[in-house]
Amino acid sequence: MAHAIALPRLMRIGAGASALLPEVLGQLGLKRPFIVTDPYLAGSGRVEALVAGLRGAGLEAAVFSDTVPDPTVASVEAALAALRSGEHDCVVGFGGGSPMDTAKAVAVLARFGGAMQGYKAPHLQDAPGLPIIAIPTTAGTGSEATRFTIVTDSETDEKMLCIGLAYLPVAALVDYELTLSKPRRLTADTGIDALTHAIEAYVSKRANPFSDGMALSAMRAIAPNLRRVWTDPGDRAAREAMMVGATQAGIAFSNSSVALVHGMSRPIGAHFHVAHGLSNAMLLPAVTAFSAPAALARYAACARAMGVAAEGEGDGLAVERLIAELRALNAELEVPTPAAYGLNAARWRELTPLMARQALASGSPANNPVEPSAAEIEALYGEVWAG
Repeated sequence: MAHAIALPRLMRIGAGASALLPEVLGQLGLKRPFIVTDPYLAGSGRVEALVAGLRGAGLEAAVFSDTVPDPTVASVEAALAALRSGEHDCVVGFGGGSPMDTAKAVAVLARFGGAMQGYKAPHLQDAPGLPIIAIPTTAGTGSEATRFTIVTDSETDEKMLCIGLAYLPVAALVDYELTLSKPRRLTADTGIDALTHAIEAYVSKRANPFSDGMALSAMRAIAPNLRRVWTDPGDRAAREAMMVGATQAGIAFSNSSVALVHGMSRPIGAHFHVAHGLSNAMLLPAVTAFSAPAALARYAACARAMGVAAEGEGDGLAVERLIAELRALNAELEVPTPAAYGLNAARWRELTPLMARQALASGSPANNPVEPSAAEIEALYGEVWAG
């Protein structure tokens, strides 16, 4: 069986990679970049440094810095309007998942028009929009190497998953030095997000030999270093490993898929505005325990790659160690339950059936080792509520 594999055309990985933007644009024959970023990065001097580098190479860039966490249809349309006010030949996503997801959506709408709602799964958008260059500033989403974007429809509180090669950046500049100043909470949430990507890519029904290699390599990089960057945000070696691992995890799930954790996570983000990585972390131990009996060998391999089980141990014991490690990781990284986070209990119960339907509609749970029913998803939402 042949597997379809897609990667960015160019990747630059390592300290200072973000400064290579002018060189990469030149290689791609691009001259008029539109930079999509967020207010924090715009105020930190990071964006100005990026623009100054372009200016030094004779390139003028426009900047849109009003992205919002969990981009909405309205925020994407605002960025699109700003892009259309100039003559731009590419879009640069500079930031975490939200700026990169916004950049991807804008790049497609700029060429094809229409409403974002028309692009949600199961629609497949392979015909290319404007070229996308991604520069991640967090070690988490892996969006710099994926063929997905997520935009929230505020009218329905639905996180719309949009799929296709059009969303895959043509170039990714992966510079771990951009993560050195990230706060501990963001470091933890994005790190567990990356770990979730790697685990789900490996246990997915759509896993393949290429994605397996990337997923296992990502787990080996992330698992021993996540606590290190939590304890010491300035640990450069650990930061570098986390950044490389996050990109590998993004490549892995982009070429296989995510599964039940992500299917259940998106509705939590849409209805309760919990950060994506944090909602993944809330769900990961319980969903792993639910799913593992159907793919014991696969989850055991995850435990071994993460260094929590020895090669000679049986699969059952290895999976027990994996679940215990995921729970311990949440405790040490101070991941709250939905209840402890302060979400409204009555609203959680009220929305649980809708969230279960939305999770199933996204398609991700169908890739899970156990394809759950709506009732089983509702039960898992109840289980994770108070931990």
